[in-house]
Amino acid sequence: GPKSPAEFADVRKTEEVAREMLGNAAEYHFSDSNQGLSRSIIAGVTEVTRRFGRAIVIEDDLELSPGFLTYMKSALDRYASDETVFQVSGYMFDAQEIEAREEALFLPLTVSWGWATWRRSWDLFDSDASGWEEILRNDELRRRFNLGDVYDYANMLENQMKGQVDSWAIRWYWTVFRTGGLVLFPPRSLVNNTGMDGSGTHGRGRLTRFHRELCQSDASRPIILPEKTIVDRTGFEKVRMAISKQNGGFIGQMRLKLRRLFKTKQ
Repeated sequence: GPKSPAEFADVRKTEEVAREMLGNAAEYHFSDSNQGLSRSIIAGVTEVTRRFGRAIVIEDDLELSPGFLTYMKSALDRYASDETVFQVSGYMFDAQEIEAREEALFLPLTVSWGWATWRRSWDLFDSDASGWEEILRNDELRRRFNLGDVYDYANMLENQMKGQVDSWAIRWYWTVFRTGGLVLFPPRSLVNNTGMDGSGTHGRGRLTRFHRELCQSDASRPIILPEKTIVDRTGFEKVRMAISKQNGGFIGQMRLKLRRLFKTKQ
């Protein structure tokens, strides 16, 4: 829906594009006014998971690998009853050492670019992020939430809870983190976010360094699903290093610590 009367025409054009592409193969939900990112995602995923038991969530600016849906549906079926697994991710960070492997891996973090979940997991979503204040007092908890201080997720959560940003994703990560849940990641990215050119409302600044090229995988290179639902420690370390590198390495970590120190003194 439009945020103002000036956007009305463009929103209607977007609706027309959707109808032209999908026809009667889709169910449409339009609004007279813009509902905002978090409200829209939370309401949409809640409705779909309650109706169908699961949902695959794709943003409008994502380009998908040919193998994306096959991987997603296989993983949703495989881990449907495993309460340890909260999410299936179609995105993978730029950890080149992992790309050659054939098996997916479990990691203790979430992403919002091409993902899926089940009702059993989404019903635990804590929109209030209960207990989030603990990250302000507990250095070890904050360090773990920041994946060993390679990215400042804690600052994102704090900004969300103070009303400075509109993010459902950071609250979802907090939910999974506090519950000890796992997320399945492909060894190579099956999605490419094309909204990092500055044109998107929520694609400026944060997470732009997580952008990477799409893997054009297909059915000839299937992804093997792991038997054990445990954190892949070797893979996790590779991903942590990739995130650190993508966000400034040692200098980026020092910047993170200085910013936290400055906030504490305030």
